[in-house]
Amino acid sequence: MEKVLVEATRRTVTGKQVGALRRSGKLPGVMYGHNFEPAAIEMDFRSASRILKKASQSQIVTIVLDGKELATLVRERQMDYIRNEFLHVDFQVVSLTEKIRSKVSIELVGVSPAVKDLNGVVVHEMTEIEVEGLPQDLPEKYSVDISGLTSLGQSILVSALKVSDEIEILHDLNDVIVVITGGAVEEVEEVTEAVAEPEVIERGKKEEEVED
Repeated sequence: MEKVLVEATRRTVTGKQVGALRRSGKLPGVMYGHNFEPAAIEMDFRSASRILKKASQSQIVTIVLDGKELATLVRERQMDYIRNEFLHVDFQVVSLTEKIRSKVSIELVGVSPAVKDLNGVVVHEMTEIEVEGLPQDLPEKYSVDISGLTSLGQSILVSALKVSDEIEILHDLNDVIVVITGGAVEEVEEVTEAVAEPEVIERGKKEEEVED
């Protein structure tokens, strides 16, 4: 993976005053983790947001703080979904010599003939998977090709993922990642709504109230 660098400085502004910090062009955050004393930080809003929007939850983000580079993973992103802007970001400091658990997103690629020819519906049962490995070995994402699904009822299981020897999957290998169904339109819409519902998937330490 390409090295991702974010410049940060320690901050003293906390709580309800953080709103003013954001208006001044800063993005608040917090760092905690491996042999690291928790620290409240601030970053340039524009540059940090541009970088963090591209970073996956399993990608190492190197925070430059007090002249030192610290390997981290993004554990929580608090968002203003109306403005599509970051409000606060939690980073977990990790050791590059110790294995950790992390979630890796699963992306579907290709076109299923069962959808094109038989009016099948793609049901994406698993959009992410939990794995364990050294931080630098974690993949950015797993791509699953559905072009081999030619009939209704066909599925792809976790066991089909191409995983390196350095990574251990923490799921049942028989869990279904994606399946082609012939369900009614109403059922499809219900599934879509359930998948699209926004949620915080990277849990970290809560620090402060979010205010504009």
